[in-house]
Amino acid sequence: MNPLCSLPPLCSNSGMTRQDQPSRRPFLSFSSVSLRLCGEFLTLLLLCQSAFAAVTGTVINKTTGKPQAGATVALNKLDPQMGFQPVDQTKSDAQGKFTINQEATGQTPYLIRTAYDGVTYNQMLPPGSQTTGLTIDVYNSSRQPEAAKVSKHMVLFEPSGGQMEINETYLIDNTGQTSWYDPDNGTLHFFLPAAARGQVKVDATAPGSLPIGALATKTGEADVFKLDFPVKPGETRFDLTYTVPYTEGQPYAGKIVTKDQNTYLIAPNGVTMNGEGLNDLGQEPKTQAHLYGFTGSDYKIELTGAEAATPADNGAAADDSAGPQIEQILPRIYDKTIPILAVALGILALGFALLYRAHDNAPAKESNERGRG
Repeated sequence: MNPLCSLPPLCSNSGMTRQDQPSRRPFLSFSSVSLRLCGEFLTLLLLCQSAFAAVTGTVINKTTGKPQAGATVALNKLDPQMGFQPVDQTKSDAQGKFTINQEATGQTPYLIRTAYDGVTYNQMLPPGSQTTGLTIDVYNSSRQPEAAKVSKHMVLFEPSGGQMEINETYLIDNTGQTSWYDPDNGTLHFFLPAAARGQVKVDATAPGSLPIGALATKTGEADVFKLDFPVKPGETRFDLTYTVPYTEGQPYAGKIVTKDQNTYLIAPNGVTMNGEGLNDLGQEPKTQAHLYGFTGSDYKIELTGAEAATPADNGAAADDSAGPQIEQILPRIYDKTIPILAVALGILALGFALLYRAHDNAPAKESNERGRG
C-alpha cells in the first residue's frame, strides 16, 4: 500500500479528482515565515553591529572605588598632519558604562580622552587593541596638593658664548587618590629671572603619558610663574628651559620657590660651580656632570672653566651631551618611543591575526637624598 494514501484527501477513494479537491495551506503560514525572517534579520543586524566594533567600557572613580556617572568620554583618531582629532563622544551612565558607536579598527591609533572634575585622563588604543569592555580610571580633584610633593628638583646650568641655558626638571610624586588641580592658583610655581624676559619653554608629562607643551603665566609675586596643569596620582614631570645673559665668573642669583624634598644644582663637565650652601655630591658617572645638593631657598653661584659644548660643536656627539645631562641623570624612554611602539604594535597585530584565524577555523622610588652636608 502506498503510504501516501494515508494522507487524505489526496489518496482517498472518494472519487474526487485532484482538481475537485479543496486546496490546502502549506504547513508554515505567511505570518510565521515573516516572523522567522524578521528574527533572523534582527540577529544578523545585532551581529553586524558587534562587528562594527563600537567602543564600550566602564568609567571607575579610583577615589571612591565606584563606577562614575557623568564623565565625558571622547574617541579621538590620529591624523598624521593634525594629531589626534575628535571622532565622537558620550557620557557615562548611572552605572559608569559608556558606548561610542564608532569604529576604532584598522592600522590607525586612537585615543580615549575622559574628562571628569576638571581633569582629562588619556588612554591609548593602539591598532588591533581591544575596544570593548574597557576600564577608564578617573579621580576626584582637589585644589590642595594633599599627597603631591616635589620629590626631585634639578637645575642644570650650561654657559656658552655670553649666554647661559638653564634646564630645570621637577618630579612631583602624588601618592594619594585625588588629582591636584587648581585652575586659579596653578599647581607648580617656579622662579623665572627677569633676564629671561618671560621666555620659557615648558613640557609637562603626566603619569604614563608623553610630554606635551604647557603654558606658564605670571603670579602676583615678582619673577614667579605658575603652571595650570593637573597633577594626577603617580609621577608628573615638568621640564623648563630658558636662557639668560651670562659672563663667566660673574654671580648668578636664583630662587627655589617650591618645597622640594631633594634639590640639585648641576654643572656640565668642565665647568666649576661655587657658592654658599652647596653640598658637593661628586660627578655623575656617565656624563661627568657635577652635582651639588642644596637645601636653601635663595642661591648665588659662580660658574668658571671651559664652557659647555653646544650640539653644533659636537656634531654626532651631541646625542650624549646636548641638553641634557639632566635627561641622562634621570633616564627617560621618550627618545625611543617610536621604535618601542612599532615593535609593540607589530606584536599586537600578529596576535590579533592569529586569534582571528583560529576563530575562523574553529568548529561552529629612589632613597631620599637631601644633599645635606
